[in-house]
Amino acid sequence: MGPHYLTKLFKPNSIAVFGASERPESVGGNAFANLLKAGFKGPIYPINPKHDTVQNQACYPSIDAVPTIPDLVVIATPAKSIPAIIQACGEAGVGNAVILSAGFEDKEGKILQQKMTATANTYGMRLIGPNCLGIMRPDIGLNATFSKNQAVPGNLALVSQSGAICTAVLDWAEANEVGFSQVVSTGDAADIDFGEILDFLALDHQTKSILLYIEGIADARQFMSGLKAAARMKPVILLKSGRMPEGTKAAVSHTGALIGGDDVFTAAVERAGAVRAQSIAQLFAAAKSLSHNIQIKNSRLAILTNGGGPGVMAIDRAAELGMKMPDICPESMEQLNAFLPPHWSHGNPIDILGDAGGDRYTQALAILQNDDHYDGTLILLTPQAMSDPSGIAKSIIEFTKNTDNCKPIFTAWLGESLVKEARTLFSEAKIPTFRTPEAAVEAFSFISTYHQNQKLLMQSPATAAQCCQAADASGARLIIDSVLAEGRTILSSAETRAIMNAFGVPITPAIEVSNANQAMVAAESMGFPVSLKINSPNLTHKSDVGGVKLNIHSVQEVRAEFTKMVDRIKAAEPEANILGVTVEPMFKGGHARELLVGVMRDPVFGPAITFGSGGTAVEVIKDAAIALPPLNHYIAKKMIAQTKVSKMLKAFRGMPEVNHDAIVDVLLRISDMVAQLPEIMELDINPLFADENGVMAVDARISINALPANHKPYQHMAIHPYPSELVQTLETHAGLPLLIRPIRPEDAELELDFVKNLSERSRYLRFMNSVQTLTPQMLSRFTQIDYDREMAFVATTTNKQGETIEIGVTRYTTNPDGKSCEMAIVVRDDYQHKGVASALLSSLIHHAKAKGLHVMEGEVLSENNPMLALMKQFNFKLKTDPEDKGVIQIELNLNQA
Repeated sequence: MGPHYLTKLFKPNSIAVFGASERPESVGGNAFANLLKAGFKGPIYPINPKHDTVQNQACYPSIDAVPTIPDLVVIATPAKSIPAIIQACGEAGVGNAVILSAGFEDKEGKILQQKMTATANTYGMRLIGPNCLGIMRPDIGLNATFSKNQAVPGNLALVSQSGAICTAVLDWAEANEVGFSQVVSTGDAADIDFGEILDFLALDHQTKSILLYIEGIADARQFMSGLKAAARMKPVILLKSGRMPEGTKAAVSHTGALIGGDDVFTAAVERAGAVRAQSIAQLFAAAKSLSHNIQIKNSRLAILTNGGGPGVMAIDRAAELGMKMPDICPESMEQLNAFLPPHWSHGNPIDILGDAGGDRYTQALAILQNDDHYDGTLILLTPQAMSDPSGIAKSIIEFTKNTDNCKPIFTAWLGESLVKEARTLFSEAKIPTFRTPEAAVEAFSFISTYHQNQKLLMQSPATAAQCCQAADASGARLIIDSVLAEGRTILSSAETRAIMNAFGVPITPAIEVSNANQAMVAAESMGFPVSLKINSPNLTHKSDVGGVKLNIHSVQEVRAEFTKMVDRIKAAEPEANILGVTVEPMFKGGHARELLVGVMRDPVFGPAITFGSGGTAVEVIKDAAIALPPLNHYIAKKMIAQTKVSKMLKAFRGMPEVNHDAIVDVLLRISDMVAQLPEIMELDINPLFADENGVMAVDARISINALPANHKPYQHMAIHPYPSELVQTLETHAGLPLLIRPIRPEDAELELDFVKNLSERSRYLRFMNSVQTLTPQMLSRFTQIDYDREMAFVATTTNKQGETIEIGVTRYTTNPDGKSCEMAIVVRDDYQHKGVASALLSSLIHHAKAKGLHVMEGEVLSENNPMLALMKQFNFKLKTDPEDKGVIQIELNLNQA
């Protein structure tokens, strides 16, 4: 595949500036001056019909008058003029524009923006902006902004929705000698947004880390797709301001009251393998920390210090961040006692006292390095009368050089003039060093969080066949359709229980009754004790209005409580539609814990699943973990572990440990439910009782909405599930049994072995160069795909040793036009001519058609005769590449395939 389609936008060879002028206070004048000052090597054409020259450069009246068509135009003219400029540029063949101009905020401006974007789409032009600061590419001297800052080359990319934040970050970076590979201010993002920019930066060799400033997300699926693609390849750190307005509205359900838009955004960032910062300083601290390429499996930190105060400051910040600070184990305690003064702290932080020298520091450090209870050590020093900051630093540096598999070490030498040399020594030795204990703890936390989130990124859950019992999704959908047909959006108790049963969620039975006699019959039939709950679509929190009565032991109590409850609520809530009550058996579990499982529909990221403490005080306790579906066992267990109630699920005070697997099972079933039933807007299971025998939902509520007519499967979810429905087994014409399925992240080893087992010629024909093996970046790109915009099918079989081996792979990636895709296919040499390629290509074509694509294209070397024959067999059109006679361009009309 060739260069990324945004390459000429972000790395242009020539530029034209509309609105360039002599006025230093103007946007166009500033942008043009910045391009000249930054030293851009290609042609720069000022365009302004009012001038013959601008800033000593020949000026042109229009795009048609410039000597050559530029790769990029920068527009700084009034908003009303821009649609015509885009029209002229499109007709001239310009492919990219950065629109600095504002003036699109009001009703008239929005109409102008729509016209501008529609015109650009007609000509295939791509736009950054409007109302943006511009873009920078320092390594090629590109500064197409009106900022007063000139960024220096570096390896950080900055993408910001806010031009003001962009200038602040640039100013901070200039003072701190931080360089950039790319700077992009997205502005109003009428066309290109975060998703596509991240996709470009993921493959940009100059970019090693990516910083994002975000105010809001327009397209969650595209954002998650780009974010995941980038985070697979390099660290991505985000800073987000403000909550989504929809997330702060009063919510009617327990789940909606527990979580908001910002909580869901954090969950999305974690799932994408990125890290979220809380300030600009943290943004750069995280980037600096991650640049050391340090691996931290968990967040168990040991703190080694020569002063108690700094150690306590570090502990406080670690506690705020939820980090683990294990106590010293007996073995390490004995070893430390053997050489430390009697008055050392005997705990973590390990205060080895103010007279500690290099030997005492390194002896203690060696013990901590060998202690499996810690993942890393933070070493603190305050320059006291007896200490030698530089000498101790040298001892620690020497220790790291002589220690194999040294666990991560972070340092914070407090002070300034007395510790300046030590900090320089640490920096030169590539040991992370910080000015304060808090900053060092945050850095450790960022790296730990990054690697934990990278594990989440590797998860590709399916929607079905995860649980022991298959769901009756079609039956549940019929119930939902019937409710919607009646004009209702709240399911009744019976309907809710039917949906739960369809997906295998254990729930107590309930009988809906409308009078006291029916209630008595139901209770007697069910067996005592029972509970009565008010049945009204208008009353969400039944207990708040006195609509729940528990532990009723006789029909006399049932009759009395029914009458009192209905009369009381009718008086208190005269507008409520009281249908009667539900009679339910009391859950008989002596060791049960009350939990909550819920779903809310975020306006940007779609359904979000929550788990936490249940009962009537959930809004007060606010103990909940959030994740985006689909879930799998790993994600579900991580959700449970993040909550405070997880500690109560273990054995304590004579209560046995609960059945964790049963809780995980419910979370997976709810994940399956919201994936397959996109009509669900909110769902509450509260309480969900859990004990050593399993789980039981006692109360549940579901609200729904009709879907738009053009809704596609999983369109309501920010993360596309693993498409397990595409897995197929077959036998080729040669009698070879195959399993063809979509690729998964855990296929990395299979993919490596597959490429290694290709002959040198097969690798050359597939990659069009002499690839020997896949780089980590290539492996991530090939195995961790976005099932929404690309597909890769692998063919596996069993060899003579009974091992599963990959013998072929085919893939396509959707092109930016959204209508065509680029494909590739390769089969292992010893399995060629056995029908494997035909089976794979048939699956690929079928899937591309189902996704609504119209054209499949690709390139084949002219010497690859077997591949060209396969293409002809599937009715691809073949033609020689006019720019390279050794390449054959292939194209299939999917509408006719």
